[in-house]
Amino acid sequence: MLLEGKRLVVTGVLTDRSIGFAIAQRALAEGAEIVLTGFGRARRITERTARRLPGEEPPPVLELDVNRPADVEALAADLQDRWGAVDGIVHAIAFAPEDALGGRFLDTPPESAELAFRTSAYSLKALAGGLLPLLERAEGGAALVGLDFDATVAWPAYDWMGVAKAALESVNRYLARDLGPRGIRSNLVSAGPIRTMAAGSIPGFDLLAEAWSSQAPLRWDPRDATPVADACVWLLSDRARAITGEILHVDGGYHALGAPLAP
Repeated sequence: MLLEGKRLVVTGVLTDRSIGFAIAQRALAEGAEIVLTGFGRARRITERTARRLPGEEPPPVLELDVNRPADVEALAADLQDRWGAVDGIVHAIAFAPEDALGGRFLDTPPESAELAFRTSAYSLKALAGGLLPLLERAEGGAALVGLDFDATVAWPAYDWMGVAKAALESVNRYLARDLGPRGIRSNLVSAGPIRTMAAGSIPGFDLLAEAWSSQAPLRWDPRDATPVADACVWLLSDRARAITGEILHVDGGYHALGAPLAP
């Protein structure tokens, strides 16, 4: 099994439609031991969702608001007592206020843009830095894997979340630079649109999903997160031990097109 003996922190699991849920499911099937994270009232939803994962007992759900340094410190302390080391982190965290999306790019206040950046991009560095001593203790090296959406172009209605994803891609490269000598890899998976609860709050998401479904060379099912999950599991495994700073597109090949396919 690809992840036999690996100890992983999986963020971003809310419902069983979450990409994080599909990653957790695949990771468990490949032999990993995992903890999930959640915060506030939403944590109770994550705890209910965790019961749908395979295994005799659901994985623990630990408190983590990634924008609260105290939560990151408490998470590190818990994992130190629980495992003593961490082999991998799945960063499936993104948020932008309503006024930072939906064609309001020119009118978005700086506070909303800053919150989108901090939650969606800076948080990868916050988690890596907060859990660094645990990641350094992973035998054979550790891995960070974050979820991305192609930030090389401007998408309709994506606005400051698109800017935040571009920042996430840059953060990933700098983490690869600084953490590589410590034996820690950092990579992103740029996924095609998946119909998650979070996606439902993005104006124009249905148009993106329809475009992908009809135009991706390999076709694309926005209801199926397992191709993304499989790629994440591979990047978390020792088979990706020489890969860092990478952005792996799992989008049916849509990113490679310069124009729509002929019917």
